[in-house]
Amino acid sequence: MSEESSIETKLAAARTRLILDKPFLGALALRLPMVAADPKWCQTTATDARSFYYNPDYIDALSLEQTQFVLAHEALHCALSHFARRQHRIKQRWDVACDFAINPLLVKDGLKPPPGALILDSFEGMTAEEIYPCIAENNTDQPMDQHLYDSPDSDPQSSGQQQGDEQRDGGQGQTPQQEKTGAGGNREGAQQDGQNGAPQPRPLTTGEREALAAQWQQRLAGAAQQAQQAGKLSGLLARRVGELLQPTLPWRMLLARYMTQTARDDYSYMRPSRREGQMILPSLRSEQADIVVALDTSGSVNGEELNEFLAEINTLKGQLRARITLHACDTALAEDGPWVFEPWEEFKLPQEFQGGGGTDFRPVFEWVERQGRTPDLLLYFTDAEGDFPGSEPPYPVIWLVKGKAPVPWGQRIQLN
Repeated sequence: MSEESSIETKLAAARTRLILDKPFLGALALRLPMVAADPKWCQTTATDARSFYYNPDYIDALSLEQTQFVLAHEALHCALSHFARRQHRIKQRWDVACDFAINPLLVKDGLKPPPGALILDSFEGMTAEEIYPCIAENNTDQPMDQHLYDSPDSDPQSSGQQQGDEQRDGGQGQTPQQEKTGAGGNREGAQQDGQNGAPQPRPLTTGEREALAAQWQQRLAGAAQQAQQAGKLSGLLARRVGELLQPTLPWRMLLARYMTQTARDDYSYMRPSRREGQMILPSLRSEQADIVVALDTSGSVNGEELNEFLAEINTLKGQLRARITLHACDTALAEDGPWVFEPWEEFKLPQEFQGGGGTDFRPVFEWVERQGRTPDLLLYFTDAEGDFPGSEPPYPVIWLVKGKAPVPWGQRIQLN
C-alpha cells in the first residue's frame, strides 16, 4: 500500500470511528470532503467551510485518536459558523478565540487533542465572541489549523472584488475541484498552485458565506437530532448547539415584547349612558401599567450600560403609559430611593448611586411585598451573581443579565 493510500485509509478509519462513537461530530465531519493539500501552504489541517484540507505528513504523525480530533475540530468550525461570525474582529485574534472555544468542547467529549492544540480550562463553555475580548492584542498564539474563510486584511462586509466573485459563481460554494479548474478550465480562485497537492483556495465571498452559514445550520440541526435520538450528544455540546439553533433576537426587541404584554389597553363593549344613544360601539379603555425597575449597583455594571438600558426603558414607557418605580440595590436598597416616574416624565438616572458592594436581590422583592403591591412587571438589570429570594413572586419578573450567570426563575434576557 502506498503512503498516500495509507493516509487516506487512516482518515477514513478515523471518520468512521467518529460516526460510530460520536455520531454528532461524525455526521458533521462527513460533510467535509477530505483533500490532500500542498504542504507549501498547509502545514497541518485547514478548512474553508467547504472541504477538509490536510498535510499528509502531519496526519501520518498523528495517532488515530488525534486524527479524530482534527476531523471533528474542522467540522465544528464550520457547524458553529465561525466563518460567518467574525464581523469587525481582527482575524488572528478571532482565529485563536475560535480554537479556544472548540477544543475544550472536544476534550470534554472524550477526544484526544494533537500537540499544539489551544486549550484553557477557563474558556470552557464560552463562545468565541466571549473569548475574543480576553485575547490580548499582542497575543502570539497560533491556531493548530488554518482558517481559510477570509484573508487577514479582508472585511467580511466588504464588497468590490467580492461582488465580482459573486457574479462569477452566483454566490454558491464550490467544490475543491471547481476551485482548481474554474468554469473555463483555469485555476480561478486558487491563491497558490501546488505540485504535490491541492492549491490554497481563495477566501469566501459574501454570498458564499451567507449560503454556507444557512447550509451548515441545517446540517447542525440534523446531526444534533440524530445524535440525541441515539442518546450520544454530550451535555456541553448539546447546550452549545441549543444556543445556536434557538432564535436570537436583540435584547431591545425581547424587552419591548415583554413590556408590551403588560400594556392594559383594551376595548370595552359596556352599554353607554342614555345620553350617548343606544348603539353599542367598542371604545378603548386604558389603564396605567405599574412597573418596578431595579438596578444592580454592586459594581459589575457600569454607568454607560445603565444609561443605555434606561434610555430603552424610557422609550417603551411612553408608548405603554407606564408609571415606573426605580430602585438601586447592592446588598441593600439605596437610601435616597425609590424614584417614581410618571408616563409623561423622563426616566433617567439620579446623579449618583451609593453602591459597589456585594449583590443581594432580596431587598427589592421584600420592598414590593411590604408595599402590598403586585406590579405588572419587575425588571432587574444585573449580572445575576448574588442572593435570590427563595421563592418566585406572584408577578412577572424579567432579568436583563450581563454575563453568563443563570437565574432560578423569571424570564432571562441576555445583554450582549
